[in-house]
Amino acid sequence: MKARRGGTDLSGVLLLDKPQGPTSHDAIAKLRAATGERRIGHAGTLDPMATGLLIVLIGRATRLEQYLVGHDKQYEARIVFGAETDTLDAEGAVTESAPVPAEVSDPAWASELLKGFLGEQKQMPPAYSALKRDGVPAHRIARAGGEPVLDPRLITVYAADLAGIDSTLPAWDVVFSVSKGTYIRSLARDIGRAAGTRAHLGALRRTHVGLARVTDALTLPDAVAAAEAENLPECFCDPVSLLGFPSLEVAAELVRDGKPLADDAPRAEGERVSVVTPERLLAVYRRAGERLDPESVLVPGVTR
Repeated sequence: MKARRGGTDLSGVLLLDKPQGPTSHDAIAKLRAATGERRIGHAGTLDPMATGLLIVLIGRATRLEQYLVGHDKQYEARIVFGAETDTLDAEGAVTESAPVPAEVSDPAWASELLKGFLGEQKQMPPAYSALKRDGVPAHRIARAGGEPVLDPRLITVYAADLAGIDSTLPAWDVVFSVSKGTYIRSLARDIGRAAGTRAHLGALRRTHVGLARVTDALTLPDAVAAAEAENLPECFCDPVSLLGFPSLEVAAELVRDGKPLADDAPRAEGERVSVVTPERLLAVYRRAGERLDPESVLVPGVTR
């Protein structure tokens, strides 16, 4: 329900299928305009060129971002061989071109090369990224003609499965399962070099974030229409299932003031717990000795 001063009583998690073109911020701005709610964020940015799953956090649910951004992700990517770009994707300017070896069109050879990218590794992020150096986003430095100094990041590639080869470009369609902080654009660059040529990311679609799936997401026009009709709460998903923490059902008044809770369940020290009612996520608590201490109190709660 819309309210004055940019606030509403909306509080929930929405799975959005972001279209190609708008930034993640653009998509959020449309929802803010449609709902009248200023407290809207997301868990994990998608580049404008990318499509797919964007987890949108509304109202008190914005406080769940810290728990959702660390989840593993799955992407469907197209890697186009023969040229590398400054942004490492199809929207950038070509910086290097190279002949493409004939082996690139061989599925067995391609699958074997992809195996070399599995596991834990250090990855150099793109210059055109939101990573900050001395408080300034790297992409701003790059667009101003500078060269941002970025450090390699430790990532994990759990799977890199060849889904198809387009020999006319040539290009590979690859399904990646990766850890937090992995840049698929950087993987495209590195795969091109490992193949003895150059490459960039031609298309990208995010299909999973943790337990969330794009097949359960709303399109942006449908989400805006639901918001304008004040039916958006009917579209919210259960945040408890996305968090993946064990749950504990209690009366709302027991956590309203952030009091510790007694807990005799066999939990590990520091384990997080979703404190719930059947209709709401009330808080996230953490195991401390023989009790649960509050970490994020969300009363009156986030819609389930």
